[in-house]
Formats: sequence, C-alpha cells, structure tokens
Amino acid sequence: MSFYTYIIQSETTGNWYYGHAEDHQKRLNQHNSGRNKSTKGRGPWKLIFLREFATKKEAVNFETKLKMLRNKKY
Repeated sequence: MSFYTYIIQSETTGNWYYGHAEDHQKRLNQHNSGRNKSTKGRGPWKLIFLREFATKKEAVNFETKLKMLRNKKY
C-alpha cells in the first residue's frame, strides 16, 4: 500500500492546496466535486505535484514540511 503527498492548484485563483491521501485520484475528484470544505468553491483543481511514500506517517511528515516551506520553487 502506498501513500501520497500532493499539491493541487486552483485553476481560477492560482492558489495551492497541500494534502496527503492513499488514493490521490479519488482525493482530487473529491476536491473538484466540492466535498472538501477547504477547497469548495475555489476549483477546478489540477494536480501539480505528487510524491509516493511507503507509510502514511512519511506522507504526512512531508506534507508538513512543504507547508512550512511554502516555497513554490522547492
């Protein structure tokens, strides 16, 4: 089983959203269908970054690191 850290970008605002998921495609569909409170009404969203991890803990830790950096060049 794999886990993923992802970044999606709003095609309307250009804003980024950082997250982690076991099924990144299903999660993207949830963002685009308005089933996520944080991203609802700001889509459509497109996947711009994806990294695979062996454990959920690794994916969450990397998501946290990305959020702390907030550096689009990273």
